[in-house]
Amino acid sequence: MTDETAITDQVLAIAKDVFTAMIDGEEGGIWVWDGAPAQFVDPLHSWVDVHGAFPARAAVTAERTTCLDLARALMSMAPDAEVSTDDLVDAFGEVANVVGGNIKSLIPDPGALSLPQVASTLPQPTEPNHRVELAWRGSPIFISLWTLDNDGGDRS
Repeated sequence: MTDETAITDQVLAIAKDVFTAMIDGEEGGIWVWDGAPAQFVDPLHSWVDVHGAFPARAAVTAERTTCLDLARALMSMAPDAEVSTDDLVDAFGEVANVVGGNIKSLIPDPGALSLPQVASTLPQPTEPNHRVELAWRGSPIFISLWTLDNDGGDRS
């Protein structure tokens, strides 16, 4: 098994656990994306940074409409309920927070986890070290991992 495969398997296991426990209430809601490479039109990104001996960033990316559906599911709202911007940011940020917290447990000698950030663009100028392309209820949702320098900047 390659390092890339091992990381993908670990991130997939984390995502399955998080989505089952927090969002879907049952297994099977998230799986490896098997479609053509997704091109996000109106993406949202949420991320957390892990500070410590090996600084890293874990980010979750999905279409805004998918993020709205995630927020509704996380907050047990009706499928057509209106989601405020604050609720959207809180819910999508919490997804990154829990995913990132679980990924933090895989890092040797991890430090503190930052508060989650949510924005329409990621601060990274380069490609991530690893990107795991997943689908939640048929919509693409990607989890990416970056190695950061000690100042929180991209080191790729």
